[in-house]
Amino acid sequence: MGDAEITYYLLMNFAQFCQNLGDPKVYYPQVAAATGGVAASILAWHILQQQGDRSGNWIRINGQDLTAQTGLSEAEQQLARQQLAQKGLLEERLVPGRGDVVDMRLNLEQLEMALQPGEMRASSPPADPYFPAKRQPIAVSVTPHYQFTGPWTSQEQFEAFQSQLLEYAKQKGLDNPSGWMFKIVDGLTKGMISPFWEEFISDRPLGSSQQVKRDWEIEAGVPYPAFEEERIQYYVQKGEPLEVAVSRARADLRKPVLAQDLWAGFLRKCDRLADRALKAKQQGLTTPYLPPSFTQRPEITKEQVMEKLLQVSAPSALPESEPSGDRDAPPSLEQLQKAYQSPLGRSWVKQQLQQHPEWGYEIIDNQVQPSLPF
Repeated sequence: MGDAEITYYLLMNFAQFCQNLGDPKVYYPQVAAATGGVAASILAWHILQQQGDRSGNWIRINGQDLTAQTGLSEAEQQLARQQLAQKGLLEERLVPGRGDVVDMRLNLEQLEMALQPGEMRASSPPADPYFPAKRQPIAVSVTPHYQFTGPWTSQEQFEAFQSQLLEYAKQKGLDNPSGWMFKIVDGLTKGMISPFWEEFISDRPLGSSQQVKRDWEIEAGVPYPAFEEERIQYYVQKGEPLEVAVSRARADLRKPVLAQDLWAGFLRKCDRLADRALKAKQQGLTTPYLPPSFTQRPEITKEQVMEKLLQVSAPSALPESEPSGDRDAPPSLEQLQKAYQSPLGRSWVKQQLQQHPEWGYEIIDNQVQPSLPF
């Protein structure tokens, strides 16, 4: 076999050997400098090839597959991800139920800014006139003293509007009040119409013009008491505690579609009850039966509840039985001191001593003692 044949044979074997190894992976030194290292540049370039020119694409990556495709070990992959994340070039999100899989995508705008040094621009290949780049740089220079421009006439008015927006968001219990406020302000700067601004300049409470009074409400956001009580009793009959039943019923009535359906059923039930009541009156019954939800219930206030709790606590410190002739007699010092030991009894004792100075007792050094004669 001649030298030429041996050379040809070796070349063919080497080509077959390289083909069996798969596609080679290369990296650009400039990209390695911008991304943080060689491993980071290989991972970034791999994601970029999968992601294409659309920055919103997420690429699902498995660690074992990435090792087979790029040669990066698990430790090198972790290092590359850390380097890219530190420079703000990589976004990740977990895949539910898949601990070995992660969704990744490159921040193309941030990568473009990282590749802007002069030496990188000088080494860039010339643009192809027949196949121009699809993306154009989107970086926009911002003046150092940039301010929002909108319908407000002064900075003071703008700040007052922001303050009311934040307060409104807090009252509504929004998760991110400042982020919500930014969306409203940003929309105004772009020419969008906001009812919040119209309410602000008209000196009306924010959100007042957006409240809609539904058929089942006596005013916006306040359902008819009988309708609300009917829904509460529904959950009570299902075995829910009263406080849970109240919470779930009010949540149902805040959903317009569900509440409208419930209201239609409630009206049909009321119509049947009215027919039965009229028939009963015709037969001589003066007080027809109505369900508990139609009974007027007084509103429960915090003051009423606290007063009852004080009454429950205070008498427990007093004797269980007293002679009928001594009911108006003041309690003894020992009784007051014993009642003063509990938090609720302490409040009751202070209240009683303020109302009855003639008893001759007062609080001295956080104790019930006889009043000093001077």
